[in-house]
Amino acid sequence: MNIKSFFLGSAAALVAVTGARAADAVVIAEPEPVEYVRVCDAYGAGFFYLPGTETCLKISGYVRYDAQGGDDVYNGGELDTWVKHTRAEVRFDARSETELGTLRSYIQSRFDYEDGLDEGASIPQAFIELGGFRVGVADEIFGAWDGYAGDIIQDDVINYNSWESNQISYTFQGGNGFSAIIAAEQGSVHDGYDDYVIDNYMPHVMAGLKLEQGWGKISGIVGYDSNVEEFAAKARLDVNVTDKVMLWAMGAYQSGYDDTRVERNFLTPWQGDWAAWGGIAAKVTDKATINGQAAYESEGTYALALNVAYELVPGFMITPEINYTKFEDFRRSDGTLVNDDAFGGIIRFQRNF
Repeated sequence: MNIKSFFLGSAAALVAVTGARAADAVVIAEPEPVEYVRVCDAYGAGFFYLPGTETCLKISGYVRYDAQGGDDVYNGGELDTWVKHTRAEVRFDARSETELGTLRSYIQSRFDYEDGLDEGASIPQAFIELGGFRVGVADEIFGAWDGYAGDIIQDDVINYNSWESNQISYTFQGGNGFSAIIAAEQGSVHDGYDDYVIDNYMPHVMAGLKLEQGWGKISGIVGYDSNVEEFAAKARLDVNVTDKVMLWAMGAYQSGYDDTRVERNFLTPWQGDWAAWGGIAAKVTDKATINGQAAYESEGTYALALNVAYELVPGFMITPEINYTKFEDFRRSDGTLVNDDAFGGIIRFQRNF
């Protein structure tokens, strides 16, 4: 080996080592993969996967504005001026699958402003479900199980549904549209009255059955108010006459009705031994549905309602409604009796999302 070859070999080795060290010194990190929001179609439209989890979330709600005038169809007498009510509602529905069934958490939050008064926020529903087991606060089951009284705005002039309550329930889902429920509830304070809240360890209890088919639905529920120690029962039938016309009828009975309303059953907000409701929904155009309702309670009061729900653009509904109530020995919350009639109207603007 001559001196020239030695220097050339040494220079080549030095370049190789220097290049290797330079390569070691400059490390370019691989970019982190971006996880975009994925659609979750397991539970219906609107759900998406929370990034990095297998939990599906749906955010929905509405903004609503009501303007009411005429007579007070709930209590009799004139309103004297407009009744204005704005509500914003947001719902969060999170679900995932487990070895014990679907795990669900649901939150319904409301913000109300009426006649110049900020009524603040409320949470009418917040519960956890695993399979058919539910714990939390929700609409009182005796009213909610059979379904609400049609798409009438003022559907509870003769009331079929009490208020929210802490509850524990189990719903069994069988085959062919059959389901059953058992439940225990705490009751609630309403209009300043705490009579409905249990005062010992015995809850309000109830049990119901339901069958849903292509032709419609039939359901029933029985309940026991542990405070007044009285029973109640309610049944309903829904019939899909055509794909655009639906009829429904509902009846309810309570034992031991106190016409002074001192001893009041939490499950039965109507006045009298029994009450009945019926209605129709007819989709007359692609945008308009006519809804009608009639209701009667055995003390003699009856109520009628009619509206047209019109979808001006997708997600935006305008619903004008007229209401009539004939009061017969109707007892207000202050104890006074009303024998009168009332005619009023309300219009609702609602944006759903």
